[in-house]
Amino acid sequence: MRYDRTVHVDDDYATTVDRVREALAAEGFGILTEIDVTATLKAKLDVDVEDYVILGACNPQLAHRALGVDRSVGLLLPCNVVVRRDGDRTAVQALDPGTMVTLTGLDGLRPVAEEAVRRLDAALASLTAAGSEGSEG
Repeated sequence: MRYDRTVHVDDDYATTVDRVREALAAEGFGILTEIDVTATLKAKLDVDVEDYVILGACNPQLAHRALGVDRSVGLLLPCNVVVRRDGDRTAVQALDPGTMVTLTGLDGLRPVAEEAVRRLDAALASLTAAGSEGSEG
C-alpha cells in the first residue's frame, strides 16, 4: 500500500517551501509544526543531508471531525507534508489521509479522509500548475 501522495517540481527548495505553505493555506491547512531535518541532523549528529523539512499541516475542521469519531486518531494528526531536494528537483510529499482509515479500521473516518485527500491533492496539483513543471511519482 502506498502511503504518500507525491509531486516533483522544478522550483528551488526555498521557493517550493513557500509555495507549499501558500497551497496548503488555500485549502484550509495551517502549519502547526515545522521540523528542519537538515539542521537537526547537522546539529545533533554532524550529518549532512539534502534540504529536508517536515511541515505538520492541520485543517481544524477536519481534525475536529476526525477526533469526533475517535479521540485516539490524534496520534495520526497532523497531516505531515515533506519538502525535500530530490536530485535536481524538489519533492513534495503528503501522508495519504486514507492511512487513517486503513490503520484504524474505522469507516467513520472515511468521509474525513476523503475530504482531506481532496484538499491535499488540490494543494499538490497547484504546485505543478502555472509556471512549474511537475510530475507525480
